[in-house]
Amino acid sequence: MKRSTRRKVQLIGAGIGAGIAAGLAVRRLRTESIEGQIVLITGGSRGLGLALAREFSRNGCRIAICARDEAELNKAKNILEQEGTDVFAFPCDVSDQGSVTRLVEAVRSHFGRIDILVNNAGVISVAPLDNLTVADFERAMAVMFWGVVYPTLAILPDMKNRHYGRIANITSIGGKVSVPHLLPYSCAKFAAVGFSEGLRAEAAPYGISVTTIAPGLMRTGSHLKAEFKGQRSKEMAWFGVAATSPVTSMSAERAARQIVAAIRRGDAEKILTTQANLLARIHGSFPGLMPNLMALVNRMLPAAGGIGESAARGEEIGITKDNWFQTATALGRKAAERLNQNPEPAPASR
Repeated sequence: MKRSTRRKVQLIGAGIGAGIAAGLAVRRLRTESIEGQIVLITGGSRGLGLALAREFSRNGCRIAICARDEAELNKAKNILEQEGTDVFAFPCDVSDQGSVTRLVEAVRSHFGRIDILVNNAGVISVAPLDNLTVADFERAMAVMFWGVVYPTLAILPDMKNRHYGRIANITSIGGKVSVPHLLPYSCAKFAAVGFSEGLRAEAAPYGISVTTIAPGLMRTGSHLKAEFKGQRSKEMAWFGVAATSPVTSMSAERAARQIVAAIRRGDAEKILTTQANLLARIHGSFPGLMPNLMALVNRMLPAAGGIGESAARGEEIGITKDNWFQTATALGRKAAERLNQNPEPAPASR
């Protein structure tokens, strides 16, 4: 065997050995309790973030949450404290690196360390491409890609030094299958999936477990906070019903339990909902088929028009008061009440 060939074989063997050692290090995390650990959740003031804070608290963790809206953040803090959670809240815009640096410093000053990072902050804009702008894509990337990268890079050095840590990145099935009328969201989530999967490989030798979470639709009340463009009432109709129906969505509390369990086990990936798993499998097996199927779905969605490039929040759209919509999204409204989504009061029944 030539010396160069022998050297390559040795390097491959060393790489395999390092991979096995890293795998064993990560596997050891699976048997450990997370009781008493410090968890930082971005976007923790409402929706899935708030549900995760509650679930981690049930597992005996101390919680730090952040969000851009300080009033909303303080309300979430009060809710969690009344439920017995040891929680620290700090306002932060995760799309701003300086703001993230201040957040991490504040959490470390308060709790001493950060054991688990959950990158959860997100924004949703629902509209056909013709009604979107470059700014919509930039905002999605800023929050859901850089808003994952910045906290991770801020926390990673300390986790490496301690040779311990867990990072969970809340991506989406939209980061595996691009969905029409959600293009900025899907683009940012695809980027987050790539970062998360690559990070797992590079962080494993330091005893750090990275889990990519790819949820399908969840009943969090997010349809009330999402932004809609174009024919906003029609966009709100399909998205709101899909995001709240028990046929197409999962409860936020159930999702939170599964996410925390996956983080505790150190899983590489967790896809939530049967529908999302099916989409991911079909796309993986027949990558050319799914875009064509999505093209058929797109034909059934509203055309461009309406308010055009202007945006309206779901809670501002009149359809939310229609009786049929209230009935169809009843579970979503209840979730919004539980998860600090501040829905408009439902009209009195007659």
